Amino acid sequence: MVFSSYLFLFYFLPVALASYFALFRSSNRIRNLSLIIAGYIFYGWANPKFIFLMLGTTLVDWIVSIIIAHNDWRVWRVWHEPVEPLVKDGTRTRLQKWAIVASVVSNLLSLGFFKYFNFGIDSYNSLFMAMGWSSAQWDTAFRVILPLGISFYTFQSLSYTIDVYRGDAKAMKNLIDFSCFVSMYPHLVAGPILQFSFLADQLENRKLKLERFARGVAIFSLGLGKKILLANGCGKIADTVFNAGSVHALDAWYGTVAYSFQIYFDFSGYSDMAIGLGLMLGFIFAKNFDSPYISLSITEFWRRWHISLSSWLRDYLYVPLGGSRKGPIRTYINLFLVMLLGGLWHGASWNFVIWGGIHGSWLALERRLGNQSLYSKMPAIIRMAITFGIVCLGWVFFRAADLPAAILYLQNMFGVGYVQGGAELVSGLIYKPYYLLTFAVAAFAVWRMPQSWDITRKLTWPRTAWCVGVMIVSMVVLFTQTYNPFIYFIF
Repeated sequence: MVFSSYLFLFYFLPVALASYFALFRSSNRIRNLSLIIAGYIFYGWANPKFIFLMLGTTLVDWIVSIIIAHNDWRVWRVWHEPVEPLVKDGTRTRLQKWAIVASVVSNLLSLGFFKYFNFGIDSYNSLFMAMGWSSAQWDTAFRVILPLGISFYTFQSLSYTIDVYRGDAKAMKNLIDFSCFVSMYPHLVAGPILQFSFLADQLENRKLKLERFARGVAIFSLGLGKKILLANGCGKIADTVFNAGSVHALDAWYGTVAYSFQIYFDFSGYSDMAIGLGLMLGFIFAKNFDSPYISLSITEFWRRWHISLSSWLRDYLYVPLGGSRKGPIRTYINLFLVMLLGGLWHGASWNFVIWGGIHGSWLALERRLGNQSLYSKMPAIIRMAITFGIVCLGWVFFRAADLPAAILYLQNMFGVGYVQGGAELVSGLIYKPYYLLTFAVAAFAVWRMPQSWDITRKLTWPRTAWCVGVMIVSMVVLFTQTYNPFIYFIF
């Protein structure tokens, strides 16, 4: 179930909101329970079996947090006792250390099996096939289906136990409140990745306000417009070019930029809708995008793109690896390694590993050059163009079906690939007036328009009318479209 679907907009959301606000005078815990029910229905709609996987992750991490907080494995005896955060940087007992290891291992094993089993088997077989040892290949018909959103809710649940272990948050003794944190449908399957310490107080203490609800509707409307009016149109351009196999250089660049627009408006649109839904329910989520394509460096890009993931990787991977505290060489290695793992988090493919390696290499290079390089002294417009060009080249690996397809596409972009007959047909398809108009509006929105978060900070009558207009047009166009995927649903 996706936010920009008839099922969600006209059936699920009205019923879920009506059920939630029918409990207006009830406690937050009762409202949390209604959110859990809605979240599990939302998640299990496509495949109910995966409900048990999310439930298992929730139970394991909740039990682990109680063990860590009380330093006692007898959960049934201590779960009802008062809980206080552990002392930061204090010593931890062997039981507490084993408990956090159990949480980390169980989450990563679950994520690793479902996301990387097929990739591991295919890579193993390809390696031995290339070496001429076909007899060593593992012939199996067993394939693993990737559960929806497992990368997102696994990271969220894991952040909870780590925060409790570090002393950044107190363990939540009530399972209902913690289950709500994991299964809340606005951010469940494609983020933002909410750290528990950011949301802990809101789960227990929040108020439903009309102003907050109105802003939520406004942000949701703009996010829906990004998805329906911009991302889908740019996506058709990108799909046509990338699926063609052989295109002229100009068409290849056009397709790459179109995909850059698609993935931005697709994901930032989803994030806007998630943030808007959260506000309707009384929750404040952090901003997840901040005009990333105006960045003057890759370092700045990652402060603006998918901010919740960048923050998670920094706090739970980069800093524990040593960050920048252990000398420049170790810093460069940490940056490269974190982005390499970040690329692998996005998908089980060598393309994503290369994409992460590209960004990790540039982050390390920019850290090495500092503010004294020729690059840092260039005019801002040139630095922005260079940064956007690097990002676009990385997106080729993100979008291409496999590594050979990515290499062929890069050859087309730089005019060194063989262009087969019929490539002109692609040009006839992608330069239609509707696609050119969508592309132009997307470019204007990327580089000239403020973020949805900022537009809705103060809802004047003109801004309210704009949001309502976007919502109405998006609804009308939605009924005419059959192309409506969400890119990040596969992660």
